[in-house]
Amino acid sequence: MTIRVGDKLPEATFMTFGEDGNKPITTDALFKGKTVALFAVPGAFTPTCSAKHLPGFKDHAVAFKAKGVDAIACTSVNDIFVMKAWAQDQGITNQVVMLADGNGDFAKAVGQDVDFSKAGMGTRSKRYSAIIKDGIVQTLNVEEPGQFEFSSAEYMLGQL
Repeated sequence: MTIRVGDKLPEATFMTFGEDGNKPITTDALFKGKTVALFAVPGAFTPTCSAKHLPGFKDHAVAFKAKGVDAIACTSVNDIFVMKAWAQDQGITNQVVMLADGNGDFAKAVGQDVDFSKAGMGTRSKRYSAIIKDGIVQTLNVEEPGQFEFSSAEYMLGQL
């Protein structure tokens, strides 16, 4: 099933990291009672994701907060150690919550998984962004493979 505007996010568990170490976090804990700007990338350290996607959300974090967004979250089908290293490489501190979807369970549950086996990457997430309010999808911007426009921080800010 592909998630659509108006749908409730399915229950899933991500891995995240913090000062107290690596820990699981559920969709309910992350989205309940909050407005969250969620974006997904095909892979940490990949060219567009590292040069444009994640930096855009980091650079505009204050603007998102000013528009009522409680948190910005990035998900990728990568393990927690890769997500942590990517955050450190990009200078991410508390601007973006990094969500490791190591097995791609969330990507599959929302119908945003894609097979990049031909590129040697296996199953990954499509590039997309969404505004989630109290677990309900308010906006959803899914990119065509190889594209980067509708899931950008700038585009999402225009939707708020």
